[in-house]
Amino acid sequence: MSSLSRREFLRTALATGAVASVGGPLAGAARKAARAKPAGKPNIVFIFGDDWGLDNTGCYGSDRHKDRTPQIDALAAGGIRFERCYSTPLCGPTRCQINTGRYPFHTGGLTNQTAGQPLSKDEYPLARILTEAGYDTCHLGKWRQVGETPGDWGFGEYITDPTAGGWYWQKSYTKNGQLIETPEEIYYPDVCHEYALEFLRRHAASGSASGQPFYLYYASHFVHGPILRTPDSKPGETDPVALYNDNIAYLDKQVGSLVAELDKLGLRENTMIVFSTDNGTVGQPNSIGGRTINGVKGTMLEGGSRVPFLVNWKGVAPAGRVLKDLVDFSDLLPTFVEVAGAKLPASRKYDGRSFAPQIRGRKGTPREWIFVQLGSRWYVRDDGWKLNQAGELFDMKDSPFVEQLVPADTKDQAAVAARRRLQAVLDQLNPRGGKTISPEAEEAAKKRQKTAQQKQGQKQGKKQGKKKKAAQP
Repeated sequence: MSSLSRREFLRTALATGAVASVGGPLAGAARKAARAKPAGKPNIVFIFGDDWGLDNTGCYGSDRHKDRTPQIDALAAGGIRFERCYSTPLCGPTRCQINTGRYPFHTGGLTNQTAGQPLSKDEYPLARILTEAGYDTCHLGKWRQVGETPGDWGFGEYITDPTAGGWYWQKSYTKNGQLIETPEEIYYPDVCHEYALEFLRRHAASGSASGQPFYLYYASHFVHGPILRTPDSKPGETDPVALYNDNIAYLDKQVGSLVAELDKLGLRENTMIVFSTDNGTVGQPNSIGGRTINGVKGTMLEGGSRVPFLVNWKGVAPAGRVLKDLVDFSDLLPTFVEVAGAKLPASRKYDGRSFAPQIRGRKGTPREWIFVQLGSRWYVRDDGWKLNQAGELFDMKDSPFVEQLVPADTKDQAAVAARRRLQAVLDQLNPRGGKTISPEAEEAAKKRQKTAQQKQGQKQGKKQGKKKKAAQP
């Protein structure tokens, strides 16, 4: 166990180069050497937001936040913006799917209650594949719902925390398996960000890991609740709307800082930057172009799973391109593996399809459908229709704003053909024949989790009461 104050942490970080000013000087010789260095295997930086839907992102038409995401919007302007990318509608199963490349009914990572059940030894996760391909791998931020540790799942180094929610003003975090405690509060997103910058410097031309390709998985807690002040918030600010806006702006600021550091270190041209989020917005959805998006986090509507997805790779990904290709999160693993020049292990069956050709400006082989599952519910969706586990068919021509239920007895030829086509996909996937749980089992798991959380809250309340009593004169 290690203990250090915020001041000591920052002093140590400065001494080791872990804290950077985006506009700080870099020795001319080092900069020239970095830019002159021939590119090897491409680096991958995956920035992953939390509870952040299309309606929170300026480049997707957000009315509320159109001026709060300039750095994220710049990634879209300089790269590819995917219009139709689908996660699962909750944090845990989304992360499980990213790391395994497999659908929930194949892994058992179905809900927040079960996302930690799949074991790393039973999967062949993304970080392990990249490590075996010669990559340095680093995870920063939210992890807990996946289970075990990032190290177990193949990451060579990591910083994480013990919660599935937001971890902001705190006095502890975990670094490479060691609990770090601080007597004074630190702002955990800054700790992760400072480590990210230090990780990048190690891989610059003059760094200790010069020439080593890397995969940086930057899993931010923004904007998962609790929504608290940021270091940039006005002193004494308590308005929840203002604080939420501050949290949006703070992640955007960190994205800009990370991109600027890649530029400064001469790593940008050989680095694929990906920005996405785990699920839709929480609570009341925001409007896009004056229309309210349909659905939020936890729902099986477009607003629950349709998330922003941007790829910026200077000189490789066509700037300003907007793609309507269907993508789901099982596709990330095979795509990253192909970009890295590695191969998928033959010992596992992966569900995803690589879209690496599209990133390089080619047509590729886009999906004809995507699949989304959360617990005992699922749907398959193609270009214009959606069919769910209950046999309900939806006309999606006006999504993400409207999902029109089609009457079961419709005689419309296009709808009848769509039902037949999508049902054939579901029959082939056979989610019920996998590790899918029943609605009853899903509800029971939620109740157990709620009871456990209540007991934990009671224990914490008793501890705080004892501390207050002990502190009284």
